[in-house]
Amino acid sequence: MKRLIPLYILLFQLMVIMGGCQQDFLESNTKPRILPHKMSFLQDDIVSVYSQDTPAIPSLFVQHEIKGNQVLVECIVNGISFRESDRSQKKVGKLVVWVDGKRKSEVSSAAFIIKGLSPGSHKLKLEMVNLENESYGLAKEFMVNIPR
Repeated sequence: MKRLIPLYILLFQLMVIMGGCQQDFLESNTKPRILPHKMSFLQDDIVSVYSQDTPAIPSLFVQHEIKGNQVLVECIVNGISFRESDRSQKKVGKLVVWVDGKRKSEVSSAAFIIKGLSPGSHKLKLEMVNLENESYGLAKEFMVNIPR
């Protein structure tokens, strides 16, 4: 019986780690919205379609959600990888997080949480840089208001 206790503790820790923030992201407002858009194409018009084989023009799209004093951030980055193992064909980078003009941290993932913000308005900036901290010229700034 005493030999099984460490096994149960290890299994419990694995369940906690795997469960982590999963529920928060699943409950976030990630339902797709379809907005009507009138497009007038003539039959002779040619519409180009993005191909995975063509090099992507780097772009950064950011979506955020405020929960208490935390900000959940989800990014879509095209043309730049967060994985250092992808150095062969793609640009590799990381995000630098700025809060109220002060560098707060570096993030190597597309989804993360900014914790511990004080009540009030804050200016957040996300900047895509390479591994040597040289900017790719991609940045997004937005304001958040943390409730009291």
